[in-house]
Amino acid sequence: MSADPTPVSDSPFRSDPSARDEAPQFVLPLVVRIERADPPARTDALETAARAVLTILADERSAGEGEWARVMRDWQDARIRKVVRRARGAEWRRAEALPGITVTGKSAEVRVFPPVPLDGWPKDLARLQVSGTDLEDPQEPGDADPDAVVLWLNPELGMSAGKAMAQAGHAAQLAWWELSGTERAAWRDAGFPLAVRTADPARWSGLTSAGLPLVRDAGFTEIAPGSCTVVADHPALRR
Repeated sequence: MSADPTPVSDSPFRSDPSARDEAPQFVLPLVVRIERADPPARTDALETAARAVLTILADERSAGEGEWARVMRDWQDARIRKVVRRARGAEWRRAEALPGITVTGKSAEVRVFPPVPLDGWPKDLARLQVSGTDLEDPQEPGDADPDAVVLWLNPELGMSAGKAMAQAGHAAQLAWWELSGTERAAWRDAGFPLAVRTADPARWSGLTSAGLPLVRDAGFTEIAPGSCTVVADHPALRR
């Protein structure tokens, strides 16, 4: 099984030049709510961002003749880019007024929006900051649910929470593409159970060579191009 349904040379997450670069480029905006007095836990923010990506992929407005279907197709035909910005107070209220979907975790709120052109962000999103998404877990997240999809982070890379949220979203999307229609429907109906955890260094090499969905970052921010950032794991992905 390949890491994604496209040939390796034309992967939506690789930095190598490909036919995808010739298509109009779009980005999927995600906004995480970070209030000064009550920021979300890091792991919950990552998991909520991944579920937000899955939620918009599965939304009826993204399919067929839905109002978001064309832009979702255009986005997925080019490089798959996601950018996470932060908002609080009035900024968050303005973001919530724009078309999109808010997904709530245990402590996190993430709003995902239909893709926009790289240089065509709505004003109320363009003014939001990308930096400042460094979050912490007040306690260790514990073991992942064995029945859930697990998104394993590379233990050798240091990423801001915002960067890791985007990478977790990439991995969730690759897992979604790998599943059959029946498996996708079951995952959706269960509320997209998943966990984000940092892999044990001793297991990382095995995960990256197991034929599982694997994100190789394009290197636009923070880390080197081609870096393996996240592996998605689940029995249904180990065919």
